[in-house]
Amino acid sequence: MQSKTLTFILAGGVGSRLFPLTSKRSKPSVPFGGKYRIIDFALANCLHSGLRRILVLTQYKSHSLNKHLRDGWSIYNPELGEYVTAVPAQMNRGDHWYQGTADAICQNLNLLERSDAQYTLILSGDHIYRMDYEALLKSHKERGADVTLACMEVSIEKATAFGVIVANKDLQVVEFEEKPKTPAPLHNDPQKCLASMGVYVFSTELLKNALTADQQDKDSKHDFGRDIIPKLLKEYSVQAYKFGKKKGRVTPDRYWRDVGTIDAYYQANMDLLKPIPPMNLYQQDWPIRTYQPQSPPARTIPGSSGTKDVFVNSMLANGVVISGGTVLHSILFHDIYIDDKASIAKSILFDGVHVGAGAKLRNCIVDKNVQIPAMEQIGYNLEQDQQRFTVSENGIVVVPEGYTF
Repeated sequence: MQSKTLTFILAGGVGSRLFPLTSKRSKPSVPFGGKYRIIDFALANCLHSGLRRILVLTQYKSHSLNKHLRDGWSIYNPELGEYVTAVPAQMNRGDHWYQGTADAICQNLNLLERSDAQYTLILSGDHIYRMDYEALLKSHKERGADVTLACMEVSIEKATAFGVIVANKDLQVVEFEEKPKTPAPLHNDPQKCLASMGVYVFSTELLKNALTADQQDKDSKHDFGRDIIPKLLKEYSVQAYKFGKKKGRVTPDRYWRDVGTIDAYYQANMDLLKPIPPMNLYQQDWPIRTYQPQSPPARTIPGSSGTKDVFVNSMLANGVVISGGTVLHSILFHDIYIDDKASIAKSILFDGVHVGAGAKLRNCIVDKNVQIPAMEQIGYNLEQDQQRFTVSENGIVVVPEGYTF
């Protein structure tokens, strides 16, 4: 089925709730986990699932994402009909940018019509998870579905942020509501709901017809969850596919995160540092691919004062040098320098950060190429930090890219 499938990855979101991490890049290209970009997880899922025709729909501040796709994902052979191609918004239909998830696909309907794909897989480029799309596609075909929605169980308190699915015992979807105020619970567990993951499989002909009809509806928001899927329930077979099978090629950790806010992004990174991480990055037959710059190995050495470095439960990328500093429960991207007696705790440092001697950072996210002065303190006085930086609801301090002290 993979050779008969065209994949769209929606990667044009503004990501305003992740500001200032999205001040110069789109949400899917935000760094994650010490070496990756958020979009790498969806792309790696495609790679391991045997999907070789992938269109990444970009829109806002796409240069960083385009560069990453070029440097890290130019691995397919176009002579064999394989590609990962960035597709910018081009106003193919009307004089407007993408107005919704369905509109993004509809404005690129020419690419869908040009392909011979029998199935269309639609993904979001800003979620952290690992999933075997091959099993999803097989389920779609074997059950004779017109549409298949990947879903997972969430608590009823969290369900208001999702599209909520009501399905019968055979997982036939009978009702779908986007972000309901009173979510419908599972029939066997009133504390949980079945939530859509924003992963859809469509039979291509049906998708083309549905998108064309939706464009003619003046009252539509042109969104899959709000408009397309609820309408299709009346006439077509819409099936639910539960995420995280007990058997399969991917460790069934059932980890899926929308890192749409600073606090959610920070916590998802910190999850990787738990003794037993809720998502296993170390499954050898399902690695997450990315672009890695050519940097020397990470190194820890005594500082100029003779102070020995301290390194506890943290992650380091290539090119990091810890010279007599202390790093606790933190994630350091590549080419970072931690100077003598500096202290980093529960923080995330992006590429090219230099932390001066004696500086102290706690509960911070420091974006690229920031020079932290000697003896500077961040994360210890939130009132003072709020005058200079963005501070999240949970007290995470974000230092923007290239900030000058």
